[in-house]
Amino acid sequence: MTAQKSVLQLSVHEETIRKKAWKTVSKCSGVTSVAMDDKTGKMTVVGEVDVPKLVKKLRKICTADIVSVEVVKPPEKKEPEKPKQAEVIVNPVAYWSNQYQYHPATYASAYCPPCGYSRVVVEEPGPCVIL
Repeated sequence: MTAQKSVLQLSVHEETIRKKAWKTVSKCSGVTSVAMDDKTGKMTVVGEVDVPKLVKKLRKICTADIVSVEVVKPPEKKEPEKPKQAEVIVNPVAYWSNQYQYHPATYASAYCPPCGYSRVVVEEPGPCVIL
């Protein structure tokens, strides 16, 4: 089924009937959009809807007639243009400007002592012992 634009004439005299009509139409499967002109009482329904079934449901609420049904052409899909990739030039001064940022170059050569308690004993006797 293709998308259709159907215009329906409704006799809506009260706000509660209008709300019920909106609720009934919006619950139908395949409805893409609904618009209603309150002055003329015309409701425009767009989508893949079985219009006679829709009118049958609306006639339980108020009087409804089909004014026109048109086939809506789907919009042509244009292929999006791929944006050109810009060259990224990193200024090292600006790149490392945040003092709290992780700098892998500074930690690559840093000595990390072993975890836990350890004792280093030197073969040559000396005045210092590291505990």
